[in-house]
Amino acid sequence: MTGRVFKSTGSWYLVEDANKRLIECRIKGNVRLKGSRNTNPASVGDVVDFEIEPKTGKGVISKIFSRKNYIIRRSTNLSKREHIIASNIDQAALVVCFKNPRTLTGFIDRFLITAEAYGIKSIIVINKIDTYDEDAEAEASYIKLVYEKIGYPVFLVSAHTHKGIEELNENLSQKITLFSGHSGVGKSSLLNTLVPGLNLRVGEVSESNEKGTHTTTFAQMYRTNDLTCLIDTPGVKSFAIVDFKREEVATYFPEMFRASANCKYNNCLHINEPGCAVKELLEEGEICEHRYENYLNIYESDNYKEDWE
Repeated sequence: MTGRVFKSTGSWYLVEDANKRLIECRIKGNVRLKGSRNTNPASVGDVVDFEIEPKTGKGVISKIFSRKNYIIRRSTNLSKREHIIASNIDQAALVVCFKNPRTLTGFIDRFLITAEAYGIKSIIVINKIDTYDEDAEAEASYIKLVYEKIGYPVFLVSAHTHKGIEELNENLSQKITLFSGHSGVGKSSLLNTLVPGLNLRVGEVSESNEKGTHTTTFAQMYRTNDLTCLIDTPGVKSFAIVDFKREEVATYFPEMFRASANCKYNNCLHINEPGCAVKELLEEGEICEHRYENYLNIYESDNYKEDWE
């Protein structure tokens, strides 16, 4: 039988069959690829072949089909290993906040360029807008303006008041969407709003350090109808870049990639080179300063040590 992985704990899996039944499965040892840097042989979203064991009624995964795409991050405990968050998705929704807790643009851009590198469209969901003061509202408006100009849809929503939920739902329709973001930004509350009856556990945010508690331990997919699925993921503290080279970073900033066609040199890194079209647009205010600074920070970061190239 063929199905899709809806939950992965690393040792067992929930697989949806053709009749939309969820079956608990384990994975055959020979399916675990030797030499792989992935911490999880099968991930949420994977299409797999599996067989039912007559005695237990549980499944055994015998094959993982090739992935059309996936989104990945470095394992938190194993610096030279990678963790596939989810695969075969139509888009990624990055949930952010600008008050309790505040999401930094560096985190936003690291997530977006990782999605760009794996050919995954992204949207930005600014949550908890019902709690924002004047400064947070101004920051949310600024982020919406900047990122929509680049080409990323931005939604201002409140899981509490349901403001903006209808518009967001229209975007999610007939897609498989991964939800990611820091702990405490309200992913679980948002998914409870989007999927009636889901009742995911919701954590509190500490007022002293504005950090949320982890309420989701493993990635899991939820079906809202025959054509729409949402993937909940554990909160992410940071997003280290993996699996692409330093000189490729600028190509995953869409506005910089478009501008680079007019650079004097084909291999321009947009740092100190003469005739750089990116630097010219930066000086004219056409390329956002914080995006360029985040590009430099990623380019110069320790993610690109020799053993990762």
